[in-house]
Amino acid sequence: MSERSSVTIDVHLNNQDPAAVREEIRAGLLATPRRLPTKYFYDDRGSELFEQICELPTYYPTRTEHALLTGVADDVMARTGADELVELGSGAATKTRVLLDAMARKRQLKFYVPFDVSEGIVRRVARELAEEYEGLQVHGVVGDFLAHLEHIPQGGRRLVVILGGTIGNLRPESAEAFLSSIERETAQGDFLLLGVQLITNVERLEAAYNDSAGLTAAFNKNMLLVLKSVVGAEFDPDAFDHVARFNHEEQRIEMRLRSVRPQVIPIPELALTLHLKDGEEILTEISAKYTRPQVEALLTRAGFTPVAWYADHEHLHGLALAQKH
Repeated sequence: MSERSSVTIDVHLNNQDPAAVREEIRAGLLATPRRLPTKYFYDDRGSELFEQICELPTYYPTRTEHALLTGVADDVMARTGADELVELGSGAATKTRVLLDAMARKRQLKFYVPFDVSEGIVRRVARELAEEYEGLQVHGVVGDFLAHLEHIPQGGRRLVVILGGTIGNLRPESAEAFLSSIERETAQGDFLLLGVQLITNVERLEAAYNDSAGLTAAFNKNMLLVLKSVVGAEFDPDAFDHVARFNHEEQRIEMRLRSVRPQVIPIPELALTLHLKDGEEILTEISAKYTRPQVEALLTRAGFTPVAWYADHEHLHGLALAQKH
């Protein structure tokens, strides 16, 4: 299949207000504690590093969710009758194929919308899937799903999916606001499939974010290179250590970059000179872990009705299916 006949790509990141981007980063660096938005992990290199992380033996979430999806995909499609799959934070769409296969088996597969911040990944995935699935129309959206949901193209009977730990990257109030925005942008009768990482053994959780190969460290530090391209910040990745630990009070993994020495970093585009102490940390990611009652309460507050719950036998990962009424 040619890209022209089966693939459409919309790019909305170029529509971001540069002043708003600068203010978002500046505010985070000046916050107490300092923090940076997780979305700045995901340029093309960051997306590739995350793909490699997902293949590590210690990183159980991806393979656990993949196995769970394999077991429940037919039931999900039977319940939803969906012929359009919208994936927010699609990445390389590795697990997506399980759902697309289930749709194809039921002859429901018509339309796929990969939505991701990485243009390179969206174009690659769109091209690959259009070639793999005969007759599939792919309409990729390059954007920030926290800001550009209104650009999801109109289609058929929708199943919106958010897989991996994506929802866990948001603070509770932001997670609810995000799900509420999805509810507003979908039609009555549409479905949402939400993947969540469940609370489990702390040692196992921390090991998943501290691999011996150093891939997670490289992924974390890649954010500093992204900031150079976005706001001209001259960070030295070698001047930071990767730190990941479990916050028991908040029930979440927190990833940070720890300065290994005192640093003075001028960032003219932000009208800021950043002074970091030896050992000072910048929060780059949270990954909240959930229980089933917490997930279903979150969906209900956002306007969805829980329909089904799926979990693996070790209760490491959950999938919540909900519908907009």
